[in-house]
Amino acid sequence: MDYRLLVYFLAVCEELHFTKAAERLGISQPTLSQQIRLLEDRVGSPLFQRIGKKIYVTEAGEILRKHSRNIFHELEQAQTAMNELQGMQRGRLRIGCSGNHLLTATIMTFHAKYPKIELSVMELATEETKEKLLSNELDVGVVFLPEEDEQLRCMPLYQEKLQLVVSTQHAFAQAQVKEIRLAELTNIPIAMLQQKFYVRQMMDNCCTQIGLAWKPIVELSTLESLLQMARHHVCGAILPQSYVAGMGDQMREQKLCAIPIIDPIPQKEVGIVYRKDMFLCKTMDTFVKQVIQEFA
Repeated sequence: MDYRLLVYFLAVCEELHFTKAAERLGISQPTLSQQIRLLEDRVGSPLFQRIGKKIYVTEAGEILRKHSRNIFHELEQAQTAMNELQGMQRGRLRIGCSGNHLLTATIMTFHAKYPKIELSVMELATEETKEKLLSNELDVGVVFLPEEDEQLRCMPLYQEKLQLVVSTQHAFAQAQVKEIRLAELTNIPIAMLQQKFYVRQMMDNCCTQIGLAWKPIVELSTLESLLQMARHHVCGAILPQSYVAGMGDQMREQKLCAIPIIDPIPQKEVGIVYRKDMFLCKTMDTFVKQVIQEFA
């Protein structure tokens, strides 16, 4: 089967729009439609179904998509193995993480040692990283560890805990509160990440454990935006301890105060994840070891 036809097919699967897929591929829409019809003739079954203005992948299309992704995964693994013959003088790693702060030190150290290795880092929710690993869009992730998955290898790094961050003008900071019980958070306005993020799920799970009805006054999508809410004394913010620790003197400079949460302590294991069937090339192995060393 023609490799090029599979590239076209996967682009339409991802976009579910022929015009957008054609623009992404750099070809005309009529040409793309013609190539998809050719592929359908070869497999002997329609791959897409149009209902109204929407396009859907057929059952046959889903089967071909699954096997096509496996084909491209194997080709990339073969290329990776070939690159091994040249040592670490070239290559690329695609990394997903639950916060860029988790990898800042690792990336700086790794780049200083291997400047010709390209690192592409995406800040994503844990489930998004997991999905992109399984669809071969990422090579490795540093995330809140998901439940056991037979397709993924998980390597624990540390236990992440959550803290309440407030402005130094806040009553808790003025009273020099050293720690705060989870139940007390219901008495103050709080900003949190959206529910798709593990940090939010950690809080929700802890509240459920103690029968606490709790809801943030503001939901945002980045840790930085949460920090700004606290910094401008709009409300408190729930942030990972690792993020707060990474700020160092900036906490004092921005007039912020971090207070540990207790009874119970919201915590979750963070670790490295990658596909079990992935060829662990020298570049990947070295990067993983560097991450482990940073968190040792």
